[in-house]
Amino acid sequence: MGDWSDKAASRGNPSFVWRAGQERRLAMLRQHAPLEGRRVLDVGCGVGMYTSAFRRFTPHVFGIEIELERAREARHRAAGVAQAVGERLPFADASFDVVFSHEVLEHVADDARCAREMVRVTRPGGRLVIFVPNRLYPFETHGIYWRGRYHFGNKPLVNWLPNPLRDRLAPHVRAYTARGLRALFADLPVRVLAHTQIYPGYDNIVARQPRLGALVRRVTYTLERSPLRILGLSHLLVLEKIEA
Repeated sequence: MGDWSDKAASRGNPSFVWRAGQERRLAMLRQHAPLEGRRVLDVGCGVGMYTSAFRRFTPHVFGIEIELERAREARHRAAGVAQAVGERLPFADASFDVVFSHEVLEHVADDARCAREMVRVTRPGGRLVIFVPNRLYPFETHGIYWRGRYHFGNKPLVNWLPNPLRDRLAPHVRAYTARGLRALFADLPVRVLAHTQIYPGYDNIVARQPRLGALVRRVTYTLERSPLRILGLSHLLVLEKIEA
């Protein structure tokens, strides 16, 4: 149990099913990065949920995943999946039109190096689409460590604590401020096309209480068009590679 929970804490659990929340994020990606016929890389593809979805639009889909078992499962959904780490992508410079990273940067050992690698393999004019946890979201969704034990689940207000306290409770995962996320790419040959925050998909609430779930979606998705979007679950950052 300890090994499983420690691995889940440090590397996160991927999406094992495709639901409305993922479909919504896919639609957001497509608003900023056309997929039709493009070469697409999914960095940290898990078991291949998004990798499989990308194949609706293009056959040129690749992915990397650090966990061998997950990479094997993802390969059933897209043949171009390899076991690798984001800090050392096994691809040549300027290999991809679209590079996608979904809730992965917060888990890698060196997020700045992973950012550099994603930019390196993107062709000039190509797009990077990145989702990461928002430090201002009222819950830490990856659980916390308390008295030496990992406690799974949403923990309120952890991310609002000062860094020393927050990092003692959640040393296994990062959460990003808007400034901190953009700083990862500040010295790289990219320009920002879009940066916003989004709220969750609420698929579990909708499944249990459809009317309540629909209300929560309606209210918080309206907030995404207001200044209160800064309290959303995740950042959505879209970058374009430029000539160095």
